[in-house]
Amino acid sequence: MSRTGLSRRNMLKSAAALGACAFPMINIGRYAMAGAEERTYSARAMGLVERSLVIDMLAIPRLDFRPEAYSRPLSEAAVAEFRASGINAIHNAVGLIGRDDALTFLAAQQGFAGRQPGLFQLVDTAEDLDRAKRDRRVAMIMGFQNAPFDAVEDVAFFHGLGLRCAQLTYNNQNLIGSGSTDRVDGGVSTFGTEIVRAMNQAGMLVDVSHSGDRTTLDAIELSTGPIAFTHSNCRALCNHPRNKTDDAIRALAAKGGVMGITGVRMFIRDRDPTNVGHMVDHIEHVIRLAGIEHVGIGSDADLNGYDDMPPDQYRQLKASYDRSYAFREKIDIDGFDHPRKIYDLTEELIRRGHSDAHIALILGGNFRRLLGAVWTRPQSGA
Repeated sequence: MSRTGLSRRNMLKSAAALGACAFPMINIGRYAMAGAEERTYSARAMGLVERSLVIDMLAIPRLDFRPEAYSRPLSEAAVAEFRASGINAIHNAVGLIGRDDALTFLAAQQGFAGRQPGLFQLVDTAEDLDRAKRDRRVAMIMGFQNAPFDAVEDVAFFHGLGLRCAQLTYNNQNLIGSGSTDRVDGGVSTFGTEIVRAMNQAGMLVDVSHSGDRTTLDAIELSTGPIAFTHSNCRALCNHPRNKTDDAIRALAAKGGVMGITGVRMFIRDRDPTNVGHMVDHIEHVIRLAGIEHVGIGSDADLNGYDDMPPDQYRQLKASYDRSYAFREKIDIDGFDHPRKIYDLTEELIRRGHSDAHIALILGGNFRRLLGAVWTRPQSGA
């Protein structure tokens, strides 16, 4: 959902204050994470997160509208929260308007990561995800939520700058296709067909999370390999234009793709309460339709979520979207609105009876497989 509405403005969030480390304290059969004593987790949940490669396929380092936000390093407490979050890789992408915004975002965010090498690691290949897990760092996958490609050659150009995933459209029509809130969906354009082909050739992941229904199905059909809904939910459970139809989910899976389920309140349920259990309803819907191999996580927020943003930025965020988004008082869901939300999600999956192997696939194994299949190793220079 994250969006930059004006040129050279990124949406990243100032980090929360409480520090934490990853070492648990025993508490009557459960574990309380240091710095978060009010939250306790089972040994099974903590072990699962520790062993799994956890990939959040839409998560930005911090939500903050201010243009200078990327130049301000994370505090020690915020770094500690990242380390305690259990997340090993994030797909860092926002809604963009044009080539200038795209270049600025890449430069700013890769610079932000490069100045904090003890925490973040940039990504070229899927093996970099494994290395980040091993080195206890957070792999940063660079992406766009509105492809800024004005020419076919732009795909290879941006791939060379580090772009590894691009959403074909945001909520509205562009040169490639239609968005989810457009009145009419004309599908992928002739130019868009060439862009999808170029992305396949470059080894760049095609994402259609915000695309309209016909554009979504066209992209799946046109791509020679699997694609992704990095951050979407199921329309069968919540009738929202940003959510995907059962037909689209089945088509995605038939091509080998993966769908990341978000923690955005109005995409999950049209009424309150809306909590992490309702989020798992969407995960299980995808499993029933398509199989365990085709679902993952794309939270669509930073570690803390949206609801503790500064009031002026929060109002600006809500005002920047079409009325059909149907915002309610809160954007985050209960139980998935804090830095250790992956543990709460894991506990709910355990409670529902999912096996350790299946939970590991949901937490990141499925997206690791997809990225390994799509990404190509950059050619060595002469």
